[in-house]
Amino acid sequence: MCFPSEQIAALLRILKEPTRTMVSLAVFTGLRVGELLGLKWKDIDFQKMEVHVIRSIVMQHVGDCKTEASRKPVPLDLRLSKVLWNWRLQSPYPTDEDWVFASPHSGGKLPYWPGSLYKAHLEPAAKEVGIVGHFGWHTFRHTYATLLKGNGEDVKVVQELMRHANISVTLNIYAQAITQTKRDAQGRVVSLLLDKNEEQPSTKAYRTVTDLQNSGVDLQVVDKIWRPY
Repeated sequence: MCFPSEQIAALLRILKEPTRTMVSLAVFTGLRVGELLGLKWKDIDFQKMEVHVIRSIVMQHVGDCKTEASRKPVPLDLRLSKVLWNWRLQSPYPTDEDWVFASPHSGGKLPYWPGSLYKAHLEPAAKEVGIVGHFGWHTFRHTYATLLKGNGEDVKVVQELMRHANISVTLNIYAQAITQTKRDAQGRVVSLLLDKNEEQPSTKAYRTVTDLQNSGVDLQVVDKIWRPY
């Protein structure tokens, strides 16, 4: 599952902090939820406009990132950096050593649980904008990949942005999606064959068995083709 761009825009308009910033990062960088929660303010380089993914948090346990590719710096768009900076100004935990998404329930010593933000903010907002069906934090990462692909970005660039260790993972995403490019390609083949037939419609129509017999068609073959199953 992935979200259409219109639903993402609607979601961001009504989400409250810090979920709004977390969703923005998820859908515009493709960071995994554990990587988002593992961010500290010192990992955000506002001068170089990049995010350094150093660690990942699962069940409140800090660990290393998934792969070496996952630890590569992530580019930070200027507009996204402003979203992050505005959240830092609002956050009660804005120092370099603080978690970007520090939870007040732990006095800022730990980040939020992803499930608590999902239940308290994300799920109600999703229902409000008409998002139906099951989704999770990983849906935003998948949406990012789908939007990149839909924009026609080079597969190698997408691999770097998604930080896939193996390009086959990226190619698999490309293969699964029904993009406009695929629809256009199919449409050209359909036009090539069907349009010509429509321009020169057949004037012959077999209306009776006698017509078919006179045409020399093997009736046993016709019977097999049209026999109901």
